[in-house]
Amino acid sequence: MHDIRILSDQLESLRSGLGARAADIPWEIVQALASQRRLLITHTEELRHQLKKGSDRIAELKRTKQPSDDATAALREVRDRIQTMEVELRATEERLQDHALRVPNIPHESVPPGKDEHDNVEMRRWGTPTEFPFQARSHQDLGESLGILDFKRATKIVGARFCVSMGLGAQLERALANFMLDCHIQEHGYTEVLPPVLVNRPTMTGTGQLPKFAEDLFHLPEEDLFLIPTAEVPVTNLFREEILDADQLPIRFVTCTSCFRREAGSYGKDTQGMIRVHQFQKVELVNFVRPEDSYDQLERLTQAAESILQKLALPYRVVALCSGDLGFSAAKTYDLEVWLPSQQRYREISSCSNFEAFQARRANIRFRSKKDKPQFLHTLNGSGLAIGRTVVAILENYQQADGSVIVPDVLRPYLHGQDRIAPKG
Repeated sequence: MHDIRILSDQLESLRSGLGARAADIPWEIVQALASQRRLLITHTEELRHQLKKGSDRIAELKRTKQPSDDATAALREVRDRIQTMEVELRATEERLQDHALRVPNIPHESVPPGKDEHDNVEMRRWGTPTEFPFQARSHQDLGESLGILDFKRATKIVGARFCVSMGLGAQLERALANFMLDCHIQEHGYTEVLPPVLVNRPTMTGTGQLPKFAEDLFHLPEEDLFLIPTAEVPVTNLFREEILDADQLPIRFVTCTSCFRREAGSYGKDTQGMIRVHQFQKVELVNFVRPEDSYDQLERLTQAAESILQKLALPYRVVALCSGDLGFSAAKTYDLEVWLPSQQRYREISSCSNFEAFQARRANIRFRSKKDKPQFLHTLNGSGLAIGRTVVAILENYQQADGSVIVPDVLRPYLHGQDRIAPKG
């Protein structure tokens, strides 16, 4: 979120910096509210000055034993006008604040310009895209033939865009979660947390899901609680309304949770398989850092996510999102895209983002050293990785001509030495 003083005093600069990224913001209304706020502040300050002068005048009249009734009545009128102005100012600032919550973050200067995903910039590749001497099968086809993914029964018990993992499929997901958590804890210095998957409205507002993206969320209206779309939401809000000691930073948390997304507006996209489902498991990395360190920390976080793909020997590329493809809260994002042989293309498996102070301001998360005033820290997060999409990538890249799938070496200890998933029979 942007400070409403910026909306009030630097509106044109903010609007210019956002460009088409904020095309849906009613700037004329925001500008009118900002002007009204400035005017109300000016008038209120003038009245307070009158109040002080009037109080001094009454004190002087009483000291010299002169009549003060008229001056007291005039002073009472000034106080009433101040109270009226303050009520109006609060209402104006609340309306301005509501608009501020809907204004996206400003892209960092290093973000490539562009309108959509076609303008994203490839930064680097790792590994060679997998090729086979046979027709590559999709993960859905492989999973069903191996008896480890069941989409039909998932549809029966809940509806479309769900999946039941069975047998070695369920074990593979559990193995991936444990493998990823162990790597991030033991090699990258993360502390594991296990947050609730239900959160309240202030928590969703703190990370930027509300108010703008309510249609993408699963909502329990009776309790006014929401199922999390990503563990970034509860983990970032652990420190909401807190001031941390500067010596605590950086703080790095890792978690594995279920995530829930309505996927509003994605009808017709990836309706088959596990690419775009309503419920999935994800290992999430969340960082709280000093502002001056945040872009170095973004590189570190991205490398931690990349290390998982490298250990699994899955070909991937790193893409810098252009300004038009950035998420609402992000100042800069790298997407990791893994190679899928059945599609002959790279598909997103992780997004690693620096939000700068955008989320910290919304959630009021600050830090201070002993001599300094509190200031907003920077937050970062990234998938390390999305487990369902990692299953997709393993099935497709490790498939064999006989329909079996080789288990990556690093996962075998987590699967009791299992080295292959083979069709039954």
